Amino acid sequence: MVGIDVQEPKEKCNDPNCPFHGTLPVRGQILEGIVTSNKAERTITVERSFYKFIRKYERYEKRKSKITAHKPDCIQANVGDAVKIAECRPLSKTKHFVVVEVKGDK
Repeated sequence: MVGIDVQEPKEKCNDPNCPFHGTLPVRGQILEGIVTSNKAERTITVERSFYKFIRKYERYEKRKSKITAHKPDCIQANVGDAVKIAECRPLSKTKHFVVVEVKGDK
């Protein structure tokens, strides 16, 4: 894909919301995380861990957030895989990201 350094999937799909084979443009943030759920159809839940600085105590605390992302048919992501997700237009009430690359096991 232009502007993002990811490998294209080997499989072809006819998903209209696929950034590789469909018409979905990606823009904005590119995040990485671990897949925690893939039970919904064409949707995965990605958990990211990060550190937040607390000014009052002058220390960092560990936080995590869960993001729902669209999984195109050509990408195979299972629970425990590290994935790269890119921001796109809103696809549903909670989905604003799409999976662009599977990096493998954690």
